[in-house]
Amino acid sequence: MTERPDGHELVPISQLLSYRLSRTSAALSRSAALRYRREFDVSLGEWRAIALIAADPTLTLNRLARRAGLDKAQMSRVVAKLVERGLVNRTAASGRTSRLALTEDGLTVYRGLIVAANERDASFLGLLTSTEAEILERALDKLADAALVVEQEERERDTKP
Repeated sequence: MTERPDGHELVPISQLLSYRLSRTSAALSRSAALRYRREFDVSLGEWRAIALIAADPTLTLNRLARRAGLDKAQMSRVVAKLVERGLVNRTAASGRTSRLALTEDGLTVYRGLIVAANERDASFLGLLTSTEAEILERALDKLADAALVVEQEERERDTKP
């Protein structure tokens, strides 16, 4: 088979959209991780946890893990480190859950991190014209929506006998 279902020729992995997006995302994440470790002594996972908690102080560990795209065990280790460092507090909530909130030190770190993240974002977006940036934003939204639909379809296929 030398053609895709849409009639176009098959392309190597290096030209597949998902592969290119993954490599770009990984490079962006690696450079962010290096900067955030150097300037704020936090890992990329810790940065994401801090930022997500700052955005929603009612988060539980389970919801935080889902939003960060990590499994609960990974996020539990991240949160434990942040609690140990005095950046996050856990307070009892209903059942066996606890709510997560940034401490004053956590808020201070968050403010520095969000400034750095916005600087990085502006730097990368600054490489694009305003039209390219608008098209990229619309395209990413469209791809994200489609990816969620395809993910759900794949989950449904996995549950069918």
